[in-house]
Amino acid sequence: MKAVVKVGGKQYIVSEKETLLVDRLPDGTKELTLDALMVIDGDKSTVGTPLVKGVAVKANVIEDEVKGDKLRIIRYKAKKRVHKETGHRQKYSRIQVASIGK
Repeated sequence: MKAVVKVGGKQYIVSEKETLLVDRLPDGTKELTLDALMVIDGDKSTVGTPLVKGVAVKANVIEDEVKGDKLRIIRYKAKKRVHKETGHRQKYSRIQVASIGK
């Protein structure tokens, strides 16, 4: 069974016992109960309007803060001796889907 859930403004297709990285959750969050936007069970799929009634996805937070890859942003003007470098490193939370069901 798979489900489409929304976490932090982004949608993910998840199945049971799957781990995924989502945008950092508030401190102290240990468990999540997410609403299902769509449920896929074999050949049968149910689309919610906007949520599928009676179906909840439960997830546990494994790691609170995981750092993503470092990005380098370079701004450069040729022949002007102008360049600027900045960087960014996104922080994520790792969650594991415990169950999809009623």
